[in-house]
Amino acid sequence: MKTLVVEHDWQHWWDNRLRALEEVFGPQDEQVFHSLIPFDVGGVADVLVFKHHLDGVVYVTADLIGSQEQLPTEVGNYELMMCHRGESEIGPNLISKLAVYTCEDRLKPGDTMNIERAAPVGSTVTALLFLKYADLTVLDQKAGVLLCMGITSDELDWCQLGRTNELIRALKKQKVYPFTEWRRKSVLAV
Repeated sequence: MKTLVVEHDWQHWWDNRLRALEEVFGPQDEQVFHSLIPFDVGGVADVLVFKHHLDGVVYVTADLIGSQEQLPTEVGNYELMMCHRGESEIGPNLISKLAVYTCEDRLKPGDTMNIERAAPVGSTVTALLFLKYADLTVLDQKAGVLLCMGITSDELDWCQLGRTNELIRALKKQKVYPFTEWRRKSVLAV
C-alpha cells in the first residue's frame, strides 16, 4: 500500500511539474531522457526535451521541483536547463548528473562551475554560468528554472572579476545566449 501512495505522490508532482514547465517552454517533445535508477532513490534526474520554445532544443531536468533532497534557494526548488542549437546528448547528460549536485550544494544565479573534465574533447567551453531563466509555481510552491550556460575560460575570468552582467550583454549581443555551443569563439575575442 505504501508503494501506491509514493507512486501516486510522484505522479502528482510529475504531472504538475510538467504542466508548469510547458507553460514556459511550450509542449514537451515525445523524447524523454529517463534515468534507469529513479532520482529519489539515488539515480540521476530525468530530462525533458522542448523544441518549440527557441530556435533550437531546450533540455530541462524534471525531478527537482518538489524534491525533499534538493537544497532550495531563494526561488525554492529549481530545475536545471541547457539549450543547444541542435539535438545533443551531452547537455542533457550533464544536467541530469548535475541535478544530484544540487542535493549537496545550492546553485544560485551568477554562480560558475568549472567543467573542463566533463566537456567534450575539443570544446572551447570550460565552465558553466548559472542564470535565472524562469519563475514557476508548482502545487502552490515557489520554484524556478536555472539556465546552465556554457562559457569559455576568458568569459569565466570576467565572471570572477565581477563582470558577469557585461558578459551576459555580450553573449546576447552576439546571439550566443542562451545556447551552449561546445566549440565557439569567446564573445570577448571579437
